[in-house]
Amino acid sequence: MSAPMICCPGQRLCRQEGNLDAGRGAYTRNGFIYASLAGTLHTVKNEEGTTIVEVFRDIEQITVPSVDALVTVKVTNVNARFCKCAIIKVGKTPLRETFRGMIRREDVKATEKDKVEMYKSFRPGDIVMARVISLGDKQSYLLSTAENELGVVMATSEAGASMVPVSWCKMKCPKTYNEEHRKVAKAQPQFLEYSVT
Repeated sequence: MSAPMICCPGQRLCRQEGNLDAGRGAYTRNGFIYASLAGTLHTVKNEEGTTIVEVFRDIEQITVPSVDALVTVKVTNVNARFCKCAIIKVGKTPLRETFRGMIRREDVKATEKDKVEMYKSFRPGDIVMARVISLGDKQSYLLSTAENELGVVMATSEAGASMVPVSWCKMKCPKTYNEEHRKVAKAQPQFLEYSVT
């Protein structure tokens, strides 16, 4: 069983004996372990000495946003009541295809919800950290930035430069030194990814 073998769903893999158990991609029925996925067979020993029989797919798992998930979105359209977004990451997992999201005016800040101006919070092209608050309607997920850690993390100025946050509500262009209003995220170390060049 140590050599990888290609399995089909429902294929009987082995007897479920005292030291064998089903793991991910496998299940037990009537004293046997069966594959529940199409993929390759792998065995792993755990701390108790039990051999776990698992089936892995060679392709990536499909990730779908769920309620309370942290997502990274790109703003596509802004109007007075809400802004439309394309969800590009769920947690730290990049998506192959984007999902549609919407940040409503009342979900931008936790306080002073009636004073929020969408044009002073987001602009098209901004990269925003948000939290999924509802699966919404058939067309888009409802998102919120009503936490200090959520909001705009990357923005481009009118001059085309990447802007730098100067406060919780403003970002500055390093070329022209013009300030623009945004709902800025308070960056936390666990959300930052560093690239080595």
